[in-house]
Amino acid sequence: MRHRPGRTPVVVPVARHTALLTPEEPDEPRDPTTAPSAANPGYHARHRAAPGPQALSVWVTAQQAGPSQRRGRYVRESVRHPARMLPAIAAHAVESYTDPGDLVFDPMAGIGTTLVEAVHLGRDALGVEYEPRWADIADANLARAHAHGAAGHGAVIRGDATMLAALLPKALHGQVALVVTSPPYGPTVHGLVRPGADGVAKSHNSYNDGTDKGNLAYRDLPGLVDGFTDILRGCARLLRPGGIVVVTARPWRKRGDLVDLPSAVVAAGVAAGLTPIERCIALLAAVRDGHLVARPSFFQLQQVRRARALGVPMHLIAHEDVLVLAKRLQPGSDPEREAAA
Repeated sequence: MRHRPGRTPVVVPVARHTALLTPEEPDEPRDPTTAPSAANPGYHARHRAAPGPQALSVWVTAQQAGPSQRRGRYVRESVRHPARMLPAIAAHAVESYTDPGDLVFDPMAGIGTTLVEAVHLGRDALGVEYEPRWADIADANLARAHAHGAAGHGAVIRGDATMLAALLPKALHGQVALVVTSPPYGPTVHGLVRPGADGVAKSHNSYNDGTDKGNLAYRDLPGLVDGFTDILRGCARLLRPGGIVVVTARPWRKRGDLVDLPSAVVAAGVAAGLTPIERCIALLAAVRDGHLVARPSFFQLQQVRRARALGVPMHLIAHEDVLVLAKRLQPGSDPEREAAA
């Protein structure tokens, strides 16, 4: 199954039933020496398209909860990152838009989710990460992937992704088949929660300690869009002709107002010279017998309950938007010259 520009998109059908029922779990990995490995062949099959003509623009990427997807596959410290992409989302993007041996890039690599899933699928992967502590964890996760037999090669570069042209060698221009990434949602997110005698304690819910504002998470929306445009402009130079960019994003509410981040991402991509080609949905909820089973955080659940008590028909978050853009050649252009530009 491959998505290619200029062809009818092939997308994932929603499973009518699955036996992979897993209980809700706290978002922290168990001891990998006692937990079952997530590197078994069945892992990749749990959210793949079934044979047949039925297709929807829905990626069924949460049949297992996030902790179950990461268990045994990522180091324990991975839980400390405040905004982790579901491994199944990254894996589906890599499998759908690339072939073995292709180069995959993530300009905001975090703990290396895109890179880990890419090397497990036989692709090479390169990431850039601004904060050294996450880059160190990404290195550890890549080392674990290679120890588990991943065929691809991966590496993480420390630096500011808004300056990719200065950060990466020109030899990489025109070499990347796929970019997979996600912008930050702000300086603080839900993080992890633990109930205690004094109420609920929050942890691992912010980027760095708040003193370094270089992270895009500390910018307002216009500043975030400007920075993300710079990142996508750099990615466009790295992409080969026909290369794909996959960005996951979702709107959020700030003081009751809806912040439409997905539309802002599309605008940033267009400003960077990329062409929007698809808009899909990556489920954050499981599909059980034709129904969605939400996997909300404690604070999401609390917010929805309060809103409904006030008569506001708010619903739990069940998906992220998947914005798919492509690098397309202009008529009469030279692919080699564009790659070298």
